[in-house]
Amino acid sequence: MRATAVRAVRAVPLSARAVPSRFDPAGRHRPRSRRWRVERLNRPNPLWGSNGVAFGPDGRLYVAQFLAGQISAVDPASGEITPVVPLDGPVQAPDDVAFGADGSLYIADLPPGRVWRRTPDGAYHLVSDEVTVPNGITCVGDRLFVNEMRVGGRLLELFPDGSRGPRVVAEGLAMGNAMQQGPDGLLYYPQIVTGELWRVPPDGGVPERVAADVPGAVGARFDRDGMLVGVSGGMGGVLTRIDVFRDGARRTVTTGIHGIDNAAFDMANRMYVSSYAGGGITVLAPDCGASVLVPQGLNGPFGVTADAAGTVYAADHYRVGRLAGGGVDGGVDTLAVMNGAHGIASAGRLLYLASETGEVHTCDTRGGALELRASGLALPTGVAVGAGGMPVVAETGAGRVVAVDAAGGLTVLAAGLGHPVDVAFDDEGRGYVSEGRRGTVLRIESGGAVTVFASGLDTPQGLVVRGGEVFVVEAGARRLTGFCLETGRRRVEAEALPVGLPPGIDRVEPDPVPGVPGRPRPFAALAVAPDGALLLSANGEGTVLRLTLR
Repeated sequence: MRATAVRAVRAVPLSARAVPSRFDPAGRHRPRSRRWRVERLNRPNPLWGSNGVAFGPDGRLYVAQFLAGQISAVDPASGEITPVVPLDGPVQAPDDVAFGADGSLYIADLPPGRVWRRTPDGAYHLVSDEVTVPNGITCVGDRLFVNEMRVGGRLLELFPDGSRGPRVVAEGLAMGNAMQQGPDGLLYYPQIVTGELWRVPPDGGVPERVAADVPGAVGARFDRDGMLVGVSGGMGGVLTRIDVFRDGARRTVTTGIHGIDNAAFDMANRMYVSSYAGGGITVLAPDCGASVLVPQGLNGPFGVTADAAGTVYAADHYRVGRLAGGGVDGGVDTLAVMNGAHGIASAGRLLYLASETGEVHTCDTRGGALELRASGLALPTGVAVGAGGMPVVAETGAGRVVAVDAAGGLTVLAAGLGHPVDVAFDDEGRGYVSEGRRGTVLRIESGGAVTVFASGLDTPQGLVVRGGEVFVVEAGARRLTGFCLETGRRRVEAEALPVGLPPGIDRVEPDPVPGVPGRPRPFAALAVAPDGALLLSANGEGTVLRLTLR
């Protein structure tokens, strides 16, 4: 039966119009294929994640993009985006930003534990490398404060002139984040683990709890009327407004912005909200009306799959997305918020998900409920449905392929591999594994023997079997290659795919911080839709590509 749900997305051929993207700002880059028609199922994501935000002296909103490793300035009138700190600059993974009295931009560079100053003339200076997982950052006049996003973290004052080392203002934070000076002169900060808002004098003293029961509190912000706003991440996008200086009354607002990370207020008291889960910038007016300044989209995507009805799902590092809408004007619905979502496979109403945090989950597509299936795996990446409907995972960090039973037990199907990335099965139940670093695709024969099916590939990642052919994404060469199962004959199916970093960008990814979701490892996945179309996660631009035979 031919699927209809994918068709409802109204895929748009890439040749129909030039669409600028983070991978190709000019919009001239298009995949090439003689055999396949290539279409986008959703619009490219222009921001590649959005985290800390702050208005600069020029009136633009500066956005830290942790996943991209860059900082962009957004015109609040037009939504025009201008990169300010580039992808391959000295800053590795910015999570929050603040401006000093002289117009300098201060940056919390989380994984390497660095705090930077970018002067108004564009010069970079390292302020400190003595902060562990720096996140929340704020300026009070010419003074600079930063907190640590870890259990037992500190709130510190830093001295950009190098006159002395960090001064401890408060200790014992249960994962700090976005903070700000209040009208009373005190520093207000959240504690994510406990769901509380606290305050402390900038010169030190005994911290005081201001509010409890602010679930998943990721930020403490003040509007222009002096109201404290507790910002919560998670599915609902809840804001807790507290009249902290009068009667302590509170009011909660559910915005529907999934995975809120941070917020900033302009002079008209409009609240500009970022999302670590989907990027974008949403503007909330004082009357609670909302408008989109920069649309959300996919941060990757990484894993991609389709269910029996043709509905397409994506594993997008911080969330599970369901594609909905029309072509470049369409979007992505958030089914669930989940850290490290990387591999995904459909099995009936359930999705199997492999996370970079070492877990395998199921997600119910009817409501988004997540259930832990297994934990303790070493960097699992691709996942496929094996015999008996059991999820089979490429456990990249352990060099093996494992099946996960309903009780969370593991059965090793292949071991001793170098760098397995993805896994797929043919109609006879034989498994195929892409070896990213060795440039091969391996076949798991009956009895567990492993043979080389294809070699000489350039960083093979996503892998799928369609009828009598195996398809693999060669991420290094940005091409899709197909192989005949019977003869092994290879053919280049599509080229110039928007996967990986933009052309010309070459950098080393920062090491992940234990207990903190890091930047995702590269993974461009493949899946087969019910009608035989190929689905490819174009993680360079934030879309899912649909390839159908001409």
